[in-house]
Amino acid sequence: MATIRDVAKLAGVSVATVSRVLNQNGYVNEETEKRVRQAIEQLNYKPNEVARTLFKKTSKTIGLIVPDISNPFFPELVRAVEDVTNIYDYTVILCNSDEKIEKEKEYIEVLKQKYVDGIILTTNQLELAEVSELDVPVVVLDRPLNHSFPSVIADNYGGARLATRHLYEIGCRRIAHIQGPLHVVNAVERFKGYRDEMQELGLWDEDLVILGNYQLNQTKEAVLQALKEHEIDGIFAGNDVMAVGALKAVQQLGLRVPEDVAIIGYDGIPLTEMTTPELSTISQPIYEMGAIAARLLVKKIEGQPLEQIHHVLPVKLVQRQSTSKGEKK
Repeated sequence: MATIRDVAKLAGVSVATVSRVLNQNGYVNEETEKRVRQAIEQLNYKPNEVARTLFKKTSKTIGLIVPDISNPFFPELVRAVEDVTNIYDYTVILCNSDEKIEKEKEYIEVLKQKYVDGIILTTNQLELAEVSELDVPVVVLDRPLNHSFPSVIADNYGGARLATRHLYEIGCRRIAHIQGPLHVVNAVERFKGYRDEMQELGLWDEDLVILGNYQLNQTKEAVLQALKEHEIDGIFAGNDVMAVGALKAVQQLGLRVPEDVAIIGYDGIPLTEMTTPELSTISQPIYEMGAIAARLLVKKIEGQPLEQIHHVLPVKLVQRQSTSKGEKK
């Protein structure tokens, strides 16, 4: 395998000159650069990317930190980021933080040591000051920090109102909400949308708010308990995974969906089409969100202007069997 010294010898130049050509750093006259590039091609020389990374402190890689890769929402998001960044010859380093701030901080340090060119954050565990101290471009995806960083989110508040109103329109009056983690921005926005819609309808009852933490089994147990204590005829789950947990709880008690309890989730993941009955959901444009975030980050890395810094994408109601019209009493 050819080395940089072999290239320098064939081109009749110093190793430093070959390095300048490879890294586009410093002046090399046109004729000399031509000889170096011919030598590189003739020897089929492949630069040592590790060495180049250390020299240039850039790596053509980006870090992507997600809170829970086992949640089917995130793999589609990751796929979109990877598809777009690969077009621009960037590699994605995927980090799963498990919703733990200590793990997230550890990943940040690892990514800095690897000289990543930018980071996409889909968590909001870090303090604003900690993110501001990063020396690379940052784009926030799904869970915004504040307006200091480019962001891509869906209309969580509007989607929650849409889900709640849908349950009301099919005849539900005792509508429960399964809330995600209290520290997660999108979970809070979905709760606020539900609360405001229920207040406007004159149906607000704080006892009908159930904490599910975006977890299936925790939701199932919480819903089992709630159904024993309260009269509930509709459930709006803050994500689709929790909607599945709610469905399992309702069916375990021998209740029918949607005749006894109608259920709607949030996200629009394929899992909602695999249940019996199929689950209605508020569908986010998941792939589009990841793709936009990736393009924003690449532009930031390459110093290109951003036509729009903050993106709030619309959501849509996907009605399936779990909220079929005409089925509620």
